[in-house]
Amino acid sequence: MKLATIGYETDTQPVTIAKLKVAGVKTVIDVRAVASSRKAGYSKTLLAASLAEAGIGYYHLQKLGTPKAGRDAARAGRADEMRAIFNAHMEEPAAQVELARAGEIATEGKSALLCYEDRACDCHRQILAQRLQEALGFTIEDL
Repeated sequence: MKLATIGYETDTQPVTIAKLKVAGVKTVIDVRAVASSRKAGYSKTLLAASLAEAGIGYYHLQKLGTPKAGRDAARAGRADEMRAIFNAHMEEPAAQVELARAGEIATEGKSALLCYEDRACDCHRQILAQRLQEALGFTIEDL
């Protein structure tokens, strides 16, 4: 089983959707705490509608997003601090429930964890992907 991750920092929405389609992604799991964006096409409602038009499902699992303090640390270039904040957040019951839900969704068909940063190593989605890999045996593919 493969689990993809994708960031949209430097792509337009059509480019992101094309990457998802080429990779055979059936479902996008949006792991942003705040599913709105200043970047055109990436706010939750428009993104979900555009993905649906492309035949790709969409789920927003808000509790898998980085808390504000972690987002602030990431913006300031403090990646280790962001990871520590995010890992602590992932111990909360609501985050654990949504992580389990992400695993269920991903086992139903190839899914992609979506967040802003282009490089997975700069984003909390890498931590999520690793946790799902450890729990369910996914092979990770960064798009």
